[in-house]
Amino acid sequence: METMPPSLPPAEDQRGKATAGMVLGIIGMVAWIIPLFGLPITIVGLVLSSKGLSSSSRGKAVTGMVLSIIGLVLTLINAALGAMIMINRMHHTQ
Repeated sequence: METMPPSLPPAEDQRGKATAGMVLGIIGMVAWIIPLFGLPITIVGLVLSSKGLSSSSRGKAVTGMVLSIIGLVLTLINAALGAMIMINRMHHTQ
């Protein structure tokens, strides 16, 4: 009696990750205003979107990646400007 090798589980479609990445990318377009929220939202959106690129919802994943990258850049610029303003204020009050 021959034994068959164990079969691999079927490849999981990553549509849910693509959709979640797109939703987080959309939220990140508003969340960048408060860097404390914008940074984690856009990073998670970027990670989920990149995992969703191999899914049947590739368009949603690409949209999520683009929006997450834009939100991440805006978040970093906003955080840097906020830090510069605070340093400037501290320098002028002394």
